[in-house]
Amino acid sequence: MTMHTTRRSYLQAVGALALASALAGCTRGTARTPEPTPGHLPTEPAYDGWFNDVRNYRGTRDARGEPAVTVTVGAKDSLGHFSFAPAAVGVSPGTTVTWEWSGNGGTHDVVALDGAFRSPYTDRAGTTFTHTFDTPGVYKYYCTPHRGMGMKGAVVVTA
Repeated sequence: MTMHTTRRSYLQAVGALALASALAGCTRGTARTPEPTPGHLPTEPAYDGWFNDVRNYRGTRDARGEPAVTVTVGAKDSLGHFSFAPAAVGVSPGTTVTWEWSGNGGTHDVVALDGAFRSPYTDRAGTTFTHTFDTPGVYKYYCTPHRGMGMKGAVVVTA
């Protein structure tokens, strides 16, 4: 039996393969559930899509047991300096988190999604804002002017 390939059937097959490859790549990237790595929480919290557009999210850094943690405001990412670093951090109850401005990326703030804390707007390098987390839970936060660019973070308080 001889198989005859026409230009049309060839292009249809190539197009179907390209579409399948593109869709496979899309579905892989939307979950945003990284593999556990050393220095990260063994189980990622359910962030419910919070980090889908956050370019520097690589898992929740495990800082449990540390009395204080620093998060950089205006950390470098693929678009400039529009990230928090680390994007997500796990801490023990009673831990004080300090956000420190890098001075890059313009004016930033730190605002809790649930209204629990809010820093002033500033672009000055070295400016700090602190909050002590006493109650277990997931505290999502963002930068008001850059939230749409994925400048979001989270503090996970676990015993």
